[in-house]
Amino acid sequence: MSDPYTINVFNIKTGIIAQRNKRSQHQQQQQHNDNIVIEATSSPNAQKMNGLTLSELCCLFCCPPCPARIAAKLAFLPPEPTYTIIPDDNHSSKLTLKFSERADWQYTQRELECFEVQYAQSSRGNRIACMYVRATANPKYTLLFSHGNAVDLGQMSSFYLGLGTRINCNIFSYDYSGYGASTGKPSEKNLYADINAAWLTLRSKYGVSPDKIILYGQSIGTVPTVDLASRYELGAVILHSPLMSGMRVAFPNTKRTWFFDAFPSIDKVPKINSPVLVIHGTEDEVIDFSHGLAIYERCPHAVEPLWVEGAGHNDIELYCQYLERLKKFISVDLPASGSTAASTTTTTNQS
Repeated sequence: MSDPYTINVFNIKTGIIAQRNKRSQHQQQQQHNDNIVIEATSSPNAQKMNGLTLSELCCLFCCPPCPARIAAKLAFLPPEPTYTIIPDDNHSSKLTLKFSERADWQYTQRELECFEVQYAQSSRGNRIACMYVRATANPKYTLLFSHGNAVDLGQMSSFYLGLGTRINCNIFSYDYSGYGASTGKPSEKNLYADINAAWLTLRSKYGVSPDKIILYGQSIGTVPTVDLASRYELGAVILHSPLMSGMRVAFPNTKRTWFFDAFPSIDKVPKINSPVLVIHGTEDEVIDFSHGLAIYERCPHAVEPLWVEGAGHNDIELYCQYLERLKKFISVDLPASGSTAASTTTTTNQS
C-alpha cells in the first residue's frame, strides 16, 4: 500500500501550484504593474539607500503600502475546504471530522480515531478549527504546527499522521482565519491571534506543558510561530522555509524594517529563548535561501541548521535528510540543550 506521508507531500505541492493559478485577473494585472515599476527602478546606475532605489523610496513614502496589502501580495491562498466539522451522533459535546471528496487520503476507521477536532475562540472573535493528531502513545513532544498558505487541515492531515509516527510526537494544528472550517478572513493580526488561541487550547485541554511543546512553522506559518516563540519560553522551535519580512520578499534588497512592513520576523527572532532549528532549501523559488540564512544568524539559540541542497519551497520533505535532521533535533539536540540549561541553573544557584 502507498505511504500517505509521501503521497501527501506531492499532493500538497500540486495543490499549492493549482491555487496559485487561480489568482484573479486583477491580482495578475497588479503584479504586472508592480513588475514594470521594479524593472524601471532596477537600473545598475540607480542610486540606492538601505537597499532601495531613490525612485522606490519616493514611491513608498508618497503612497506607502499598508501591511495588509503586503500580506495580500504574499498571497493568502485558502483552498476550497477539504473537510467539515460536525457534531458526533453518539456524543452531544463531541465534534467529528468529515473529509470531503477533495481530501488527499481516505482513512481507515482506526486511523480516523487518531484525529480529534475542536474549535478555539481567538481574541479577535474568530472561531478557529483545531486538530489534535495522536500519532503515538508515548510522545516525546507535541508539535504545534502552523502550515503553509495554500493548504488546510484536511490536506495536511495525512502528513501530520505520518510525520508524528516517524518522529514519535503528537501534532496539534489549526487553520488560519478564513481557512478550512475557521471563520473570518486571513490577515497578519489574525495570524497572531489564531496561533495564540491554538496555544491556549493545547495547554488547557490537553495539559501539555510549555517545555514539551515544539512550535513548527512552515513558510507563512513561520510568522505566527516566531511571534509566539518570542513571547513564551517553550521546548523548541522549528522554522521551515522562513521569511525575514514582507518587504524583504517583495523587495529583496531591503536592508531595514520599514514602519509599514508586514511579518517582521527578522526583528523578533532575537527574542526567542528556546532552541531553534532552521530548515531551508538552497533553490527556494518563493522565499529566497538568504531569508533562512539571515533568520539563523539572528537566532541566539539556533542549533545546526538544515540547508537542503537543490530543494525548492515545497519539496524539502521529500529529501531523506529532512526526517533524519528532525529526529536528531528531538533526540540529541534538545536533551543536550536541556542539560546545558540545567547545568547553568545549578552553577548560578551555587554561586
